[in-house]
Amino acid sequence: MLQDTLAAFAAWYDGLTGPELFWIILGFCAQFLFMMRFVMQWIYSERARRSVVPEVFWYFSVLGGVTLLAYAIHRADPVFIAGQGLGLIIYARNIYFIWAEKRNVSASDK
Repeated sequence: MLQDTLAAFAAWYDGLTGPELFWIILGFCAQFLFMMRFVMQWIYSERARRSVVPEVFWYFSVLGGVTLLAYAIHRADPVFIAGQGLGLIIYARNIYFIWAEKRNVSASDK
């Protein structure tokens, strides 16, 4: 059973072109970036003993979202494209709010 699975994987891998392999690797990297936002949120929340959304959550959201959007466009998946596109607007808006708040705090400190 395992030998058949490994043989099937090897056959699939051997059939990949360079560009196809690049896009698969990019997709996995994008998924990793996107997953890291949840890992960071979990770590911050555990430390605070309450639900916390740290600033880094939104940066990982944008990085993961942009690379997943590129992957979705390459795969020509309209559902995935729409989902990532809308998500990027929300992530960018949250980063805007964070930066605006920092500017306001900085200006009030002067």
